Amino acid sequence: MSALLERSRPPFEAAAMRIPDLTEVIAIERQAYPVPWTHGNFVDSLAAGYPAEVLRGARAELLGYWVAMPGVDEMHLLNITVSPAWQGLGLAVAMLDRLVAQCRRQGLAQLWLEVRVSNARAREVYRRYGLTEVGRRRAYYPVPEGPREDAILMSLPVPA
Repeated sequence: MSALLERSRPPFEAAAMRIPDLTEVIAIERQAYPVPWTHGNFVDSLAAGYPAEVLRGARAELLGYWVAMPGVDEMHLLNITVSPAWQGLGLAVAMLDRLVAQCRRQGLAQLWLEVRVSNARAREVYRRYGLTEVGRRRAYYPVPEGPREDAILMSLPVPA
């Protein structure tokens, strides 16, 4: 990681995502995505026991969050979002670091995720982090109007 990102990254605390966090999470979802996850998507993920965290800043403001689904020997990142007001400061990398650490603790050897073809910024963050493009899921993401958008499938080996 560059020294610039290290200096620029705001201080944060990570905590398990809880139902009371969802009002703020949904507000960020609606800012960040053309077709955001619903309250029910988050509730279902938490009820299933999926690992999920929020990052809060110095004034307890919500900076970002992630939700993942463990599987046999692997973790699938379902949602990772940095609040639009806090993007570009290294918070996505901080969340990926925390997720990879969780994979190691659970002995999971592979991390998977999908990213919109049009999301060049996220794809570059993932590529720089070490994920590689391994496939494409046709018509994976809904779009408010028009045809569905393809997703790029990315993967990262997680050494023990």
